[in-house]
Amino acid sequence: MGSIGEEIKQKEFANEYSKLLINVMYTASWLNGLQSSIFKEHTLTPQQYNSLRILRGQYPEAASVNLLKDRMIDKMSNVSRIVDKLKAKDLVTRKPCKQDRRQVDVKITDKGLKLLKVIDEQMVDWEKNLHTISEKEAATTNALLDKWRS
Repeated sequence: MGSIGEEIKQKEFANEYSKLLINVMYTASWLNGLQSSIFKEHTLTPQQYNSLRILRGQYPEAASVNLLKDRMIDKMSNVSRIVDKLKAKDLVTRKPCKQDRRQVDVKITDKGLKLLKVIDEQMVDWEKNLHTISEKEAATTNALLDKWRS
């Protein structure tokens, strides 16, 4: 993989900010494609995987659909549909909330936890793709991206 200009066959950019925006979007798409190959093996989408990770973080408590929506990486996700798909795979349970009948409680199942454990092991190997930069460079990049979003 080369520079962003080489990758998208563009010699000039309006300015460095425009180049950065395109570079971040292109890199996010590239990373998503690499990760998707792992998820596809387990018949999951990136959004389903993200939902399972959030639910594991709440475990053993349940989470509301709104909590999932708030914590999703992809804010355009249809969380209700994602939960329905995960429920059909027996990876989550979905029950009406006892305190608020308008709310639904979603909880990861043992099968969901076991699946995440398998994926976690694969992700350790996959994340080695990111080791082309040092840990210090990763920390600097994280800080810059956080600053950019603030």
